[in-house]
Amino acid sequence: MTAATVTRRAAPSARSRGAAPRWARPAFWAVLALATVLHVWALGRNGDANSYYAAAILSGTQSWKAFFFGALDAGSFITVDKPPFALWVMGLSARVFGYGTWSMLLPQAAAGVAAVAVVHSAVRRSLSGTAGHAAALAAALVMTLTPITVAINRDNNPDTVLVLLLVLAGWFCLEAVRDGRTRTLVLSAVLVGLAFNTKMLQAYLVVPAFAVVYLVTAPGTVPRRFGRLLAAGAALVVSSGWWMLIVDLWPAADRPYVGGSTDNSVWDLVVGYNGLGRIFGGQGRGGGAGGGFGGEPGAGRLFNDVMAGQISWLLPFAVLALVCGLILATRRATRAAAPSTGEAAPSRTVPSVTRAPAVREDLPGARAALIMWGGWLAVHYAVFSFSSGTFHPYYSTAMAPAVAALTGLGGALMWRAYRRSRAWAWALPAGIAVTGAWAFTVLRRTPDFVPWLAWAVAGLTAVAAAGLLSARMSRRLRLRISAVALAAGLSAGLAGPAAYAVTPLGSAVNGTNPTAGPAGGGFGGPGGMRMPGGTREGFPGGTREGFPGGTPPGDAAPGAPPSGAAEGAPGGGRGGMRGGPGGSVSSQMIEYLRENRGEASWLVAVSSAQSASSIILSTGQPVIAMGGFTGGDPAMTVDRLKELLSSGRLRYLMPGGGRGGPGGGGGSEVNTWVQTNCTAVAPSEYGGQESEQSSLYRCG
Repeated sequence: MTAATVTRRAAPSARSRGAAPRWARPAFWAVLALATVLHVWALGRNGDANSYYAAAILSGTQSWKAFFFGALDAGSFITVDKPPFALWVMGLSARVFGYGTWSMLLPQAAAGVAAVAVVHSAVRRSLSGTAGHAAALAAALVMTLTPITVAINRDNNPDTVLVLLLVLAGWFCLEAVRDGRTRTLVLSAVLVGLAFNTKMLQAYLVVPAFAVVYLVTAPGTVPRRFGRLLAAGAALVVSSGWWMLIVDLWPAADRPYVGGSTDNSVWDLVVGYNGLGRIFGGQGRGGGAGGGFGGEPGAGRLFNDVMAGQISWLLPFAVLALVCGLILATRRATRAAAPSTGEAAPSRTVPSVTRAPAVREDLPGARAALIMWGGWLAVHYAVFSFSSGTFHPYYSTAMAPAVAALTGLGGALMWRAYRRSRAWAWALPAGIAVTGAWAFTVLRRTPDFVPWLAWAVAGLTAVAAAGLLSARMSRRLRLRISAVALAAGLSAGLAGPAAYAVTPLGSAVNGTNPTAGPAGGGFGGPGGMRMPGGTREGFPGGTREGFPGGTPPGDAAPGAPPSGAAEGAPGGGRGGMRGGPGGSVSSQMIEYLRENRGEASWLVAVSSAQSASSIILSTGQPVIAMGGFTGGDPAMTVDRLKELLSSGRLRYLMPGGGRGGPGGGGGSEVNTWVQTNCTAVAPSEYGGQESEQSSLYRCG
């Protein structure tokens, strides 16, 4: 019987011998309850959240074809610029319960809570005994209170589902390291493949960490490990590529244009807009002016004024915990395996082999977990820090599981070392001091936000560090002093994130770019634009403020504010909506289009998804976004337009002045053809002012 077989068979019994402390289960459920409150409280005020995805979800409830392809409109002219797995999750809920805020966003909130539970389980199974339960609880609490995670889990962007799939994949990867079974590793790869069908190449950022930890720590010979990895790689390719293959093999004339691509293929979307374009930038293909909404690229991006309050609170501690944890786990595992450990000899009635698995369960298991979560964090940090394409702050929610797990695991190992070794007595106090100092710095960047909090954090940090150092000098009171100091350090480290994490509950989410924190800690946009965190001023993709409960489209009374617009909103006054590059769309124009649509499949064609999504959500009718999300997709050509008009499937257009090149939604060729061959509708026909310049054209 091999040592690996003995370890696998003995590991479950080793876990079962360590009964959970009484506080473990109530504390775990309390953290889940906190996560639920943070994700669900006042969720109804978020309306449509990101109207771009909301329109696709609504369209998917009206057409299974639109559902499968992830089309923006029920007529399936163009897809959104992401694969549809997250839309399927929300769309199925909307089909069962009817489209609305709660049916769309509650699955997102549930996914966020589930991710907390999975991280807790993964950490608990990586470290035995009370230490494992304490580490898991700390990890779950950090995950729950990560500000950007709270913000994005109250939205309908795909990142929430992405994170849940990836932490599930990480859980199964660690299980594969423990049990050595190929099927467990294959299941991990399948989950990564589903994550790929949620947000494409971002899902693969965890793959290097998974591969390394399996090669280094899994049981079996090296050739067998490679063989299992090859099997998992095959499963990853199949689970990632099946939807892409179906779409690209489907006749282009019978399916929607692939939004975000230059050649109507998912492959181009993967490699370009959602791939290399995100890393290297480029106008209109995933690029962003000034590094996007997260600030300029560089090693300090995640610590700048935009990102620091979203994700960086515990980054320094996580890195220190990773380094110290790896050293401690490796050294102790080596010493425990050596014959000169100094431990008492095992009883004659118990085979000596039964003692080794308990050590392997504790230390190598923790080491494997530290390698995986550390690799996860390192790859994400490198990509998010230095990518030159569009970078939104909410992308960093994918780092939260790694930060949380490293904080819990490494912190538990540092606490154990602090209690047992004078040589390591400095590590935990140093980590707490660095964390407190960084939290003080971040909080003082916005001095008007809970002004006393920064000083309270500084005081608690000082108490914690001093208490831990002084406790070593008193044997009699060491445990009590160190416990109080540890509690103070934990409070100091989580106070800042907690204060930021509750802010999304107080206002409607910015659906396009959700963030957490005070008004002064906003996000950076193109050209250095700054916006208050958590607000939605002037951004398309906002909530349907006229329908805080998510009133179904078409149910509003005539003249009520349509989706995405309130009184005085840009692009439309009372009863108007943001029209994007095509101009404002008033309720009178919408009513005119309804009455004169005839047998056409689409209500109107507009230049971009920003305009189309608000009309779709306001009316519940299909609307063509000729240029996709940016207005620059070459989805509409003159030949395609002629075909739609001659078949009677389209009658009205608002070509506008989008950013697309020739052939794009706002491109010059389409614009010129429409202006030459179609009739401008006088504003007076739909109740507009005579002095207005017409942006609506009737063709046929």
